[in-house]
Amino acid sequence: MFSFIICFIAGIGAGLGTGFAGMSAAAVISPMLITFLDMPAYDAVGIALASDVLASAVSAYTYGKNKNLDIKNGLVMMSAVLVFTLVGSWLAKLVPNETMGGFSVVMTFFLGIKFIVKPVMTTKESMGAVSAKKRVAQSIICGTLIGLICGFVGAGGGMMMLLILTSVLGYELKTAVGTSVFIMTFTALTGAVSHFAIGGMPDVFCLVCCILSTLLWARIAAVFANKASPKTLNRATGIVLAVLGASIMVVNFIK
Repeated sequence: MFSFIICFIAGIGAGLGTGFAGMSAAAVISPMLITFLDMPAYDAVGIALASDVLASAVSAYTYGKNKNLDIKNGLVMMSAVLVFTLVGSWLAKLVPNETMGGFSVVMTFFLGIKFIVKPVMTTKESMGAVSAKKRVAQSIICGTLIGLICGFVGAGGGMMMLLILTSVLGYELKTAVGTSVFIMTFTALTGAVSHFAIGGMPDVFCLVCCILSTLLWARIAAVFANKASPKTLNRATGIVLAVLGASIMVVNFIK
């Protein structure tokens, strides 16, 4: 029963983070499972990545259904992210383990504050003013940067994508989140398959509970986000990220 409660709560945080902001479930689920269930870190990350796949997929479907998804440039960026994540992972031998988790947590918290204090109010009309060739070039360059950072630091993929899509590429917030979860679906699938292939299946009960809880709350968050006004969405996204970031810091402190 205790395992179910922990997995369900972890799924709430991960699902809301995914549906609202394209946040990786690994940032929430992994520290929860490691701290409260004494689960090996490798198994916890595998469960988190598996939870990310369906949650990101259902979120991407919801955003796409509401025409808040840039598939063309998303595919271009995803290709660059996947390739250069491998390069970054090779370079990651130089980074202490403690640095990896801390980067994602701190970034989550401050990005949440950023959305509350300085909301993204870009419109789809202003997005459309950018030429197709320039957008593709930007997607490749930014995908390369995101991949290198994610592979090198080991975390923060969803947060990096959201930050760059809104601040650098000038995406409207809903389209940025929709494109981010679209990319995360495939990056999480790649990571989950690799984890299970190398380390075997983790605790099946925890795996199923985390997947279902994350999927449920991601769907709820994505539906709300697509109906909300830009101002409300910025505020909700900021609050969710700030609370999750602060909560994960507390969990890591307990650990």
